[in-house]
Amino acid sequence: MASKPNKYLETFPNPNSDRDYHIHMQIPEFTCLCPKTGQPDFATLLLDYIPDRKCIELKSLKLYIWSYRNEGVFHEAVTNKILDDLVTVLKPRYIRLIARFYVRGGIFTNVTADYRKKGWQPEPAILLQEFSSQFNIRE
Repeated sequence: MASKPNKYLETFPNPNSDRDYHIHMQIPEFTCLCPKTGQPDFATLLLDYIPDRKCIELKSLKLYIWSYRNEGVFHEAVTNKILDDLVTVLKPRYIRLIARFYVRGGIFTNVTADYRKKGWQPEPAILLQEFSSQFNIRE
């Protein structure tokens, strides 16, 4: 049965909600239409988030992203709309969406939008390279 694009985002319970962990997704086939010319715009979306109680179900995300194919929308607006919709359904600890639009008129456009849950602070980063060089460990 063929799937159709839609704006419904499905979630599932985070299997490890007791810890912070990072989910990274690359979505290389995003398309929408330029609201001025009607010409297609193409982008790679980079989605990074630290879930709280919910994770995004991938097929629903694919169909959601597909739903923009015939919509005329500015790069800035669509990036923020997608982020807002993901924040609404996921209520993540942290989420960042980077939209890297391909060249149009000699200009590449990158739009970055993020959200941090009130009161959430990330754990300090562990820099393994620095650790290994401190003890003369060769990689």
